[in-house]
Amino acid sequence: MATESGTDTPEDVTDPIEYFLDDQRYHGKSDRTLEAYERVLRQFEAFVRERFDADAVGAAERRECMAWIHSLRGEFESSTIASYASYLNRFYDYMTRVGVFDANPMALVMEEMSESIDTNPTRRDLSVGEMRSFLGSIDHPLERAVIVTLLKTGMRVGELCNLDLRDLHLESVQAELDCEWSPRVGLERRPSSLFVSSEPARGTAVNGEERTASNKRKRDTVVPVDAELQRALLEWLAIRPDAISPARPLFLDTRDSWGERIEPSDVRYIVEKHARDYGWYRTGGGTQENVTPHYFRHFFTTHLRDRTGDRGIVQYLRGDVAGDVIDTYTHNWGDRVRETYLENIYAITE
Repeated sequence: MATESGTDTPEDVTDPIEYFLDDQRYHGKSDRTLEAYERVLRQFEAFVRERFDADAVGAAERRECMAWIHSLRGEFESSTIASYASYLNRFYDYMTRVGVFDANPMALVMEEMSESIDTNPTRRDLSVGEMRSFLGSIDHPLERAVIVTLLKTGMRVGELCNLDLRDLHLESVQAELDCEWSPRVGLERRPSSLFVSSEPARGTAVNGEERTASNKRKRDTVVPVDAELQRALLEWLAIRPDAISPARPLFLDTRDSWGERIEPSDVRYIVEKHARDYGWYRTGGGTQENVTPHYFRHFFTTHLRDRTGDRGIVQYLRGDVAGDVIDTYTHNWGDRVRETYLENIYAITE
């Protein structure tokens, strides 16, 4: 049997779930993501075998998928059910594309669910003023710079951790710093900006260092650096220790792993510590209550989109848009993206 592209179908796939997980591992998915996929997919597999006496997930059809979704109601929040459904849909979609399965039984299920399940759960509705007050309680230059970067750029945690000094262009002030560096070619004629690459993937070497986190951008993105973010970065760079890695990471650990690149777990620790102290995080709280690193991406998206009225520019800055759209914004970066960003980005420091 062959796929639509003419390549041979994978043979002897006795465990489709394991096959899928192996492929995702090769694509750079983190252990945490793989564990989530496996947990959900194995639960579905057990459900199908117990309730429908089917030998494997490959035998499941739309009816079985809908029954499993229904079995989750009452036990999980709607946002969690939506996440589990998306895991199953991605699994079937991928296995169909590589030719292991003939069809995706979740395709129609996902369409039917769109009206009944909220895939974008309600979160805390924090004002810019409240966020400004929260930030005012953070004194450590590294922790402050990390949170300001998340708030001002909307980038993901892994993307922040993967930033190197070469990804930052601060124009004339760089000459005044002890840690001089040369920005990458992609930042030429783009002053006061950050380069967020789509290249880094967990387990691969980028700029001479093996990465422990993956960037999930569809394309490279250049994000403007306004005066507030520049000030926070300069305060951090003034005390930044020497890096152990030849890649010269932008953000370095100042605790147990002194001089090493910070990891997503470090960022989560920083945010949780301050959010808990501020009453914005509690053990057992869900996405509707707790402020996590990902919340800042939500905050950035909501407030900047409301201020600009330009969904396309926000999607460009988030790294979410397709090639034809992103090419338009890349071409007009100086005229459209930077100007619109600087006119509308919220002020979060006193």
